[in-house]
Amino acid sequence: MNSLSVLTVDDEVPSLDELSFLLGCCDNVGSVKVARSTTEALRLLQDHHFDVVLLDIRMPGLDGIELAKVIGRFARPPAVVFVTAHEEYALEAFEGGASGYLLKPVDLRQLVQVLDRIAGQRETQERDDEPFDVLAAETGSATTLVTRNEVSWVEAAGDYVRLHIKDGTAHLVRVPISVLEEEWASHGFTRIHRSYLVAIREIRELHSDGSQMTVRVRDQDLPVSRRHVHQLRERLVRHTRRPAS
Repeated sequence: MNSLSVLTVDDEVPSLDELSFLLGCCDNVGSVKVARSTTEALRLLQDHHFDVVLLDIRMPGLDGIELAKVIGRFARPPAVVFVTAHEEYALEAFEGGASGYLLKPVDLRQLVQVLDRIAGQRETQERDDEPFDVLAAETGSATTLVTRNEVSWVEAAGDYVRLHIKDGTAHLVRVPISVLEEEWASHGFTRIHRSYLVAIREIRELHSDGSQMTVRVRDQDLPVSRRHVHQLRERLVRHTRRPAS
């Protein structure tokens, strides 16, 4: 069974600490990130793909129910499990598609049961899913099918991405860049920046002026963020050493 990536969202630090501890006791949990507000959670959801979001309900600003509605519009939404001290929201939560509803203080056995069920559902879904080798871009009344091999680089645009094609055209597709990063990593694509995913084969030049590193992809210079420099160099080295087919 694959390990789950989990995001916990709660404005109360003790609740986050307790939940992080319990998740550390779950064999099917791989990585855990925490957010102390729904705003912080949305930033993390934009940059990373999660399998599960454990979500408090009563929080300042956008509350948990409202955040769950936003998550539900993602191309590949994570499962949402509410973790709350309030019983009265359960019906609304499940009507909104929640995968679980846990009351504080959280019982470890119940948490494990919910996560096991979600992990099983994810494995079934992954077996049934078509690979992201072809994406459909809607333009007015027309639909353009774009294959992965046509793409030189990808630009984030909120919950969408703009696929920049070898012929110079670009197509907008509703899928988060974090999902394509995960799905295309084994097909020669690497993240270089919060906003950019590039095909290694398309990189023509790597340049640094001392303060900023950039890559030349086709005729476009794209910035490389500091946290992605090491990974990019490693991928480039592996690519250049790969024997010709």
